[in-house]
Amino acid sequence: MLLPDNMKPELSIYYNGGVVLSSLKSKPKQDLIELYKSIKENHEITFSVFLLSLDWLYLIDLAKYNERGEIELCL
Repeated sequence: MLLPDNMKPELSIYYNGGVVLSSLKSKPKQDLIELYKSIKENHEITFSVFLLSLDWLYLIDLAKYNERGEIELCL
């Protein structure tokens, strides 16, 4: 759910997309699992919500999957 009306905002795709984006800003190219592990250290996020957040960032052209298999911040 993008905008939850009956649960914590920390569970929304918008919030978690911001967390992923923040991690990508500190290191613009990261391996998928490396990115998930770095986010998981500080936030409670499931892998499925992490992937949905990445999908959302891809749809709005803020992140992409490059030819080397890394998640890359789009500038």
